[in-house]
This record gives sequence, C-alpha cells and structure tokens, in this order.
Amino acid sequence: MATTTDTGVDDSDVEPPARVQSVDRALRLLEVVAATAPRGETVTTLATRCEINRATAWRLLGTLEARGLVERDPSTNRYRIGLAMIRMSASAGYDGLVRRTRHVLERVSEQTGETADLAVAGRHGVTYVGEVAPPSVMAINWVAREVPLHATSTGKAFLAWLPAEEARGLLDLPLPRFTDTTVTDPDVLMADLAGIRERGYAECSGELEPTLYGVSAPILNLDGRPLGVFSIWGPVSRVPTARFAELGPVAVQAAEEVRDALLG
Repeated sequence: MATTTDTGVDDSDVEPPARVQSVDRALRLLEVVAATAPRGETVTTLATRCEINRATAWRLLGTLEARGLVERDPSTNRYRIGLAMIRMSASAGYDGLVRRTRHVLERVSEQTGETADLAVAGRHGVTYVGEVAPPSVMAINWVAREVPLHATSTGKAFLAWLPAEEARGLLDLPLPRFTDTTVTDPDVLMADLAGIRERGYAECSGELEPTLYGVSAPILNLDGRPLGVFSIWGPVSRVPTARFAELGPVAVQAAEEVRDALLG
C-alpha cells in the first residue's frame, strides 16, 4: 500500500534515492582499512585499492579520523580502524552473525558427530562466538573464549592467511607451552603456517588440551584476509589424526558457506 512522504507526495511514485558517491567512497575506505588490520595502510595504498585519487582519499580519511572511525599512526602514517568503529561493532554483538550461520554449524556437527565452532577475528586474535555440539556429547563450551594463536587449529588457521610479518607480530613471545605437542619455536610455527595455507586448513593434535584434537579453516573476506575461522574438534578418541584428512575439507566447505552467508 502506498504511503505519503513528509511533503505529501505519494511514495509509490518516488524513485529510490541514488547512491551518494562521497559516502560510498568513505565506506569503501573503511572496508579496506578494516581489511588491513591490525597493521593498517597508508593513504596512497588505500587510494589505489579503492580506485580513487589520493587527494579525495586524504579528505575522506581526515573526516573519518575526526569522527574516530579511523586513526592514523603518526610514526608510520598508516590508518587503522578507530575506537568509535570498534565501539559500534561491539554494540552490534555477534547474535546476528551466529543466527545467519547457525544452520552451517548444526549441519556440520550432525554430519561429523563432533563439535562445530565459529570464531571471529579481533585486533589481537580470535574469539569463539558460536558452537554446536552433538546432543550425546559432553563438550567444553568455548564461546566467548579467546584462544592462544600458536596452540590451536583455530589460531593457526587465522595466522596462516596473514602476511608473515603481521602473523609473527601477533605472537606473544616467548610462546608458552601447554602440552608436549605445543609448538613453542616461532620459526617452526611460521614454517608450519606455510604448509597450512597450502593444505587449506590447520590441524591441532592436543596442543592446548592434551585430549582435544581438531581442524580449522579460515573464513576469508573479499581481499583474502581472515574474517573468522570455522573449526571441527573433539576428543582424541573420536578425532584422531587419521580423521584430519576427512574433516579438513568439511571445515573448508563450511567456511566457504559462512563466507557466502556473511558477504552475500
């Protein structure tokens, strides 16, 4: 049914508003700045990636910086997401994200008979936000927990799709040892990340908890950076290393489905 606007015009005859170019460009800049987190990027590179001239990018970034949506590191002139943007993201919570992807978690858990988890990337690591476990399984609930990057398949899947320098910079050195299988040598870990990226998913053989084994695949944004991680895990009695080759591709496919749900 048609309604009228504040000016008394029948809105059935009103054309949808055109996109505002400056707003569109500013939002694109925000997306690219977010994609370069946590290292950030210079105005020249951001302008190139957004296909706008440097002067325009400079003005838009200045406005975004004044509103706290981005911040500039004065020592490097690199832009990163600002506190105002972080506060807005936090206020939104993860309920919508989990609702849009819960069907994937449920299907994978039913398909594999194991626990399926969804984690999101933050400024310093990954945090679990969604989980589905088989009804007959007593599983540890990882939701809202941030995990050590070097000792979980989730953390390693996140690191493996970051530039090597950035991944190394996120490591909390010296790397703590949790079990006999925890990798504590950063050089060995970095070498492992190259293999993970080639394989498409990360593995964990009791590196945080001695009896918990699992696999994880990254959820990548349009620039190929990890937005989050999809994981499948369980006790070693049900998820031995012999199952990794079976579960890894399942995690990869699930991560792609979550990506499609998020990015449309």
